[in-house]
Amino acid sequence: MGYMTVEEQSFTLLHLKRSPGIRSWSLLVGIASVGLAAAYYSSDSILWKLFYVTGCLFVAMQNMEEWEEAVFDKTKNLIELKSVSLYALVLTLWRKGQEKVVLDLTQLCDICIQEERVRYLGKGYLLMLRLAAGFSYPLTQSATMGGRR
Repeated sequence: MGYMTVEEQSFTLLHLKRSPGIRSWSLLVGIASVGLAAAYYSSDSILWKLFYVTGCLFVAMQNMEEWEEAVFDKTKNLIELKSVSLYALVLTLWRKGQEKVVLDLTQLCDICIQEERVRYLGKGYLLMLRLAAGFSYPLTQSATMGGRR
């Protein structure tokens, strides 16, 4: 749950990226380890052991954050928001799992921070892009935890 990092910045282009944080990778390793331990120490058949491992891997992948990108391009007057989900990629055998939203940069009216309640963790914050058409779109799909600085 980290912030977006600047990949490229110029007068006409701003490219931001966000990768899964240490919490996501720790959950992946921890939950997958539970499945491996259950399979290793159980006296069940090989099919049950395979079920333990794959079940824990799927639960672990569901808890992974997404890889997200935001590209603000003044030359094309476009905002491209991309997100890639490991869980959706594996579940659809690499056919889907990537979402891409293209917005018109000239329609961007305001950028604001919206507070969101995150279950069990308190408050998170989303950076919202407000467009002239009247709707808002979050810059990232997952809230950033911490202070509003």
